[in-house]
Amino acid sequence: MASQGTVIARVYTSDAYLPLQGAPVTFTQTSEDGKTELLAIRLTDSSGLTAPLLIDTPDVSESLTPGMPLRPYAVVDISVSYPEYSSVRAEGVQVFPGIVTIQGLQLNPVTAGERDSSVTVPGSSQNL
Repeated sequence: MASQGTVIARVYTSDAYLPLQGAPVTFTQTSEDGKTELLAIRLTDSSGLTAPLLIDTPDVSESLTPGMPLRPYAVVDISVSYPEYSSVRAEGVQVFPGIVTIQGLQLNPVTAGERDSSVTVPGSSQNL
């Protein structure tokens, strides 16, 4: 039986964590056969947060036995672009059943004359 976890993106600028409102955030998931599925596009609120997104995950009982071939979490990729800021993509964000995952995405301003650059943040793989 499948369970669900929740993922929220937190979009901000600078090391002072200043929120960016109205930033479009894209949530995708890649299937075993390599096809990318669009799960949702959400805009950030005045706190820089997206509305929660429910993600199907493996059932928590499938993670109780060591050596199970199925990983105990779902994996999503999160992308955000905002005018006059560099784009950011977080790959391999792990979403566990019954847990709220908040993924921070820091966008840096693009200075005049500078081209928009894209930053990819690789996910941290859990060896569970």
